[in-house]
Formats: sequence, structure tokens, C-alpha cells
Amino acid sequence: MLGASDAVIAVVEDDEEIHRLVRDLLVREGFAVEVADSGAALDQLLARCRPDLVILDLMLPGEDGLSICRRLRSSGNLPILMLTAKSDPVDRIVGLEMGADDYLGKPFNPRELLARVRALLRRARGVAEAERTRRYGFSGFIIDLDARQLATEGGSPIMLTSAEFELLACFVQRPRRVLSRDQLLDWTRGRNSDPYDRAIDMTISRLRKKIGSVAPEIEFITTVRNNGYLFVPHVKQLGP
Repeated sequence: MLGASDAVIAVVEDDEEIHRLVRDLLVREGFAVEVADSGAALDQLLARCRPDLVILDLMLPGEDGLSICRRLRSSGNLPILMLTAKSDPVDRIVGLEMGADDYLGKPFNPRELLARVRALLRRARGVAEAERTRRYGFSGFIIDLDARQLATEGGSPIMLTSAEFELLACFVQRPRRVLSRDQLLDWTRGRNSDPYDRAIDMTISRLRKKIGSVAPEIEFITTVRNNGYLFVPHVKQLGP
């Protein structure tokens, strides 16, 4: 897994005071930090380097954070932590729907920001390092845990967020078992996650839509009332 000294974090924030605060905080913790103040500046940054995580402000001049988030997600699984000064839960939900992996409201506690950054980096890298089973097949799909890719057997890729991929990896490795929300939160978001966090339910909803859009006739994840979720398909280990 990437250590702090190896991870590159892009901070997309137009407020100079906030981006200086975030940059200095991350640099003190050993991260390499690149700063952009707009979507155009981020595009220039991405043309010369590949960050391991993007901290993205919702309110930006020109192209807003939601639009940037949607663009980033359509082209890959780069982890995205969205910062928002808006308190309306709808804005946070929309951010997650656009592909953000996590969100944090302003003003934020610096220690909480660091904890969320580290959790996202662990989540993005954890499966590939912890698992050596390589590839699984289920219902016409192939998931590669090392490459962190999901595709149809015909080779058509299906773009997932880091959170969606981690959740699907949990299910694929534990098929036909009822998994509680607490278990899924623990495995994907860490032991310090909020027990009332609804991110698991939202992520499952997005997974159902994405996989169902390719194979609408197949039932994948079912809700087991008062118990959790069950991954229905038969899963076959394909090897490296």
C-alpha cells in the first residue's frame, strides 16, 4: 500500500486560505501535494501527473465541482473526496451520485480530513494488496481485483467508483452469504465509521443500477429484511 511519502494528492480549491491550510496539513503528514484552483487547472495538472486522490471543492469558478467529479469518474476510478460548504444533505447526496467517494463539510476538523484521506487511500489500494485471488467470474462479468477493473466477458469495461468497487469486491469474495450493513461498513469504510452512515445503501443502489443496466434480467444484490444484503450469483475463481 502507498505510504504517505508515496501518495500524491491533488487539492482543487479556489480559496487561497483553505488550499494553503489543506496543502500544509498534508505536506506535514508526508504527502506530496499538487494544487489547482479550477477545473482547467486540474486538467493541466492531470496531463503531467497522476494523483492518488483528489480533494475537490464543490463551489469553484467556472466549471463546478459536481461537473468535474462527473468527468473524473467517467474516465477512471480515481478516489475523490468532495469538500462542501453547503449543509443541505441533498448537495452531499448529489455529490455521491456524481461519483464522489466521500464528502466533508466546511469548516472541517483537520484530523478528520486526514482520517478520511487515509481511509480513501487504504480503500483504493487495499484489495489489490490483500487479495491474490486475481480474477472472479459471475453472471457474464469478470472482476479483476489486482487491476481493480470490472468488465463483461466480452471485454466491455464498467466504470465504478472506488467505493463501488470495494463493495463489489466484498460481495464477490463472500457470495450467497447475508452480509450486514455493519460488516460492509467495517470492511469498506473502517471500524470508526458512523453506524448510521447510509453510504452503503447508496453505493449498493448505484451498483445495482450500473450492473443492471448491462444485465437487467439478472438479480445481483438482494435486500434481506432486517439482516443486510446477499450477493446472489454463483462466483467462480478464474485465477491470474
